[in-house]
Amino acid sequence: MQSPRELSVGFLLLSNFTLTPFATFIDALRLAADEADLSRPIRCSWSVLSSQRRAMRASCGIEIYPEEGLGDPARFDYIVVVGGLLHKGEQADSATLEFLRDAARKNVTVVGLCTAVMTLIRAGIMTGHRCCVSWFHYQDLVEEFPEITAIADQVFVVDRRRITCAGGAGALDVAAWIIEKHFGRAMAQKCLHILLVDQARPPNAAQPHPPGSEHVRDPRVRRAILMMEQTMASPVTMRELANRLNITTRHLERLFQSEVGVSPQEYYRLHRLRFGRFLLLTTERRISDIALECGFSDASHFTRAFRDTFDATPSSVRGSNDPEHSVEIDARISQTSA
Repeated sequence: MQSPRELSVGFLLLSNFTLTPFATFIDALRLAADEADLSRPIRCSWSVLSSQRRAMRASCGIEIYPEEGLGDPARFDYIVVVGGLLHKGEQADSATLEFLRDAARKNVTVVGLCTAVMTLIRAGIMTGHRCCVSWFHYQDLVEEFPEITAIADQVFVVDRRRITCAGGAGALDVAAWIIEKHFGRAMAQKCLHILLVDQARPPNAAQPHPPGSEHVRDPRVRRAILMMEQTMASPVTMRELANRLNITTRHLERLFQSEVGVSPQEYYRLHRLRFGRFLLLTTERRISDIALECGFSDASHFTRAFRDTFDATPSSVRGSNDPEHSVEIDARISQTSA
């Protein structure tokens, strides 16, 4: 019987890369490479690459030493580029960008995890390709590269020989997709189960926090929206929000009215309700649990707010999966004063 073909992966760690995508991806390869979890690189091989023989520092401070120089990318089936913090200086040098161009010329599949998609674009290898970006970095990408088709509502995107991922735990979904493609579904499931994951998400699975600030240009309003995202379970007061932005509550009110056409209180409430709807449609959690996660005191409070705002109850939305409610909610939240 013919043995499974070897899968060879080269990892490029960019400056201040995020550790989770790298660790989950390489751990899935480790488990796919051998039986059980013996970790022998039989079916798969991998190597950390760099243009310079020095440690690459992760955003959390941990350092990883490269095993090889860049060399010929054609020796790998995949080049996986792991991005990280955008505003900590240059992420990739000219040699790394040229290596990615060479990989594209030689039809090596290039995978961009987290903000590595920005480096792939700078290397000039994403022209004509769709790319995935986290909702958190969507505005950063479209402002710098308006010609690129960016998708911020999926976990990852496969477009021919380019695979891009929003980052975080989504890297495991990409790794499982690649393992299934080369070794079959049983092997992919085996890796996931050892990692205590039930199943991988498909490329078109929604990101856990749907984007809601794509059209917001004022950086203070964008920061406020991100703070709202981070505090949905325990909503903060508008005074606390304004203090964190070093502005007055009155100024915060004016900014939101100018940018999105509603008060920050209303935006916050709509955002929590939108997230609640997302959980209703994508999970089997109890409505009472969803209510608490969205910052409502109980299911009754959540149901009243949902019905008063969108003329539907949480249970009816879960049962119908009616897209009209999604359009209405997204329009309310993404509304601009233009």
